Amino acid sequence: MKGILISFEGVDGSGKSTQSRRLYHWLRRIGYDTIHLEEPGGSNLGESVKKILLYSKGEIEGLSELFLFFACRAQLVKETILPSLKKGKILIIDRFSDSTLAYQGYGRGIDKGLIVRLNKIVTKGITPDLTILLDERPKAALKRTKSRKGQKSSLSADRFENEPLSFHQRVRKGYLKIALCNKKRIKIIPVRADEDDTFQEIKKAVLPLLTKMT
Repeated sequence: MKGILISFEGVDGSGKSTQSRRLYHWLRRIGYDTIHLEEPGGSNLGESVKKILLYSKGEIEGLSELFLFFACRAQLVKETILPSLKKGKILIIDRFSDSTLAYQGYGRGIDKGLIVRLNKIVTKGITPDLTILLDERPKAALKRTKSRKGQKSSLSADRFENEPLSFHQRVRKGYLKIALCNKKRIKIIPVRADEDDTFQEIKKAVLPLLTKMT
């Protein structure tokens, strides 16, 4: 692949969406052909399924949830990720395969080996060149999310944000275990009080990758 895939991971409220978009806009400003994506979503199928996954009022069984995420990912890989990497673009994605292992594997307790095997099929073997893991204690991250959404009456908590704190703690522990097994790919960046400080650390992690594009 001529392009670069950078994924952002972390518990809900850790700042993935904000920081991934900051990186996208920074790379565009300095001249790189960059695309920003998020999961679930990024395709017509993904956007439709996203509403179910995040805001369904009915209970979604664990395996059903898992396969809905995989369906979105398979579509996104075929429609956008694979073609864009072949064209030499930089792709920044808010959540990718590590999220499934952390949330559905460690959080929900679904067989982790099964998730890993299916992920390889769904992603066609594509692995991020760099994963930014924004690490923060779930209690603080969720508090920030609730405060932000409380200021905007149009925003409501999704299914995952409404999970008990213990669920998010399992997810965080899962992320840290995944990072421990993938030290070369995953860069753990503690979330700072100042978003600019966090972003500076992200830039330091990304800059060595850009030499691949020259």
